[in-house]
Amino acid sequence: MANSELKKVMEVKDLFFTYPGAPEPTLKGNNLPIYENKITALIGPSGCGKSTLLRAMNRIHDLYPGLTYKGKIDLRNQETGKMENILDLKKENELINLRQRVGMIFQKPTPFPMSIYDNVAYGLKLQGIKNKGELDGLVEEALKGAAIWKETKDRLKDSAMGMSGGQQQRLCIARSVALKPEVLLFDEPTSALDPISTGAIEELISEIKKDITVAIVTHNMQQASRLSDFTTFMYLGDIIEFDETEKIFLNPSQKMTEDYITGRFG
Repeated sequence: MANSELKKVMEVKDLFFTYPGAPEPTLKGNNLPIYENKITALIGPSGCGKSTLLRAMNRIHDLYPGLTYKGKIDLRNQETGKMENILDLKKENELINLRQRVGMIFQKPTPFPMSIYDNVAYGLKLQGIKNKGELDGLVEEALKGAAIWKETKDRLKDSAMGMSGGQQQRLCIARSVALKPEVLLFDEPTSALDPISTGAIEELISEIKKDITVAIVTHNMQQASRLSDFTTFMYLGDIIEFDETEKIFLNPSQKMTEDYITGRFG
């Protein structure tokens, strides 16, 4: 499919990002389209800006004061179809709403210290859903969507802290999926997990792209090539190359991309 036929859900335009007190920007004029119902992988050596770019996409950096953005990160308004710059959002409630629309799954699972049920219901209650029957249905739907319903249906009142790492990560995905986000950002979601849990999470990510657009930072080349439709290679805060994953891995345009993928550096 030609890229012109694909719909953009997000687009990063000429983005510069500087951490508080840093002498120069970490991200330098980045441009990146994020296509609807596709998985976009961000790869590159440690410290190249992958996670910084990913976290800019839902302004999670703003939890720490003193940083600066320059440029645009456009997110499509589902109702109007227009692209709107999320860097224009200033109010706390606007940023909370943004993070419901653009969810984030971290490297280390981050379940809340409460029951499995309450972990998933928490965000739904914040959205104003109070009816127990409706909550029950949405919690079940989210846990099924995260392929963890069978393991949890008889222990919904148990603490989420008693789950294995892989189960906790799927619970965090269920918690995000419950809010029906437009985009889900994964920051190395399997790097702390064993191979079986990693396989389960990868299968889950492939499944949810039917409803949710995905961007994923990964150090694992095989994971990027297996999972993603598009791949972005970054180096020292710059996007060196972006293309369909098959092209990036089999016939990259840039020598630096080829050197990284073949293990000559990084």
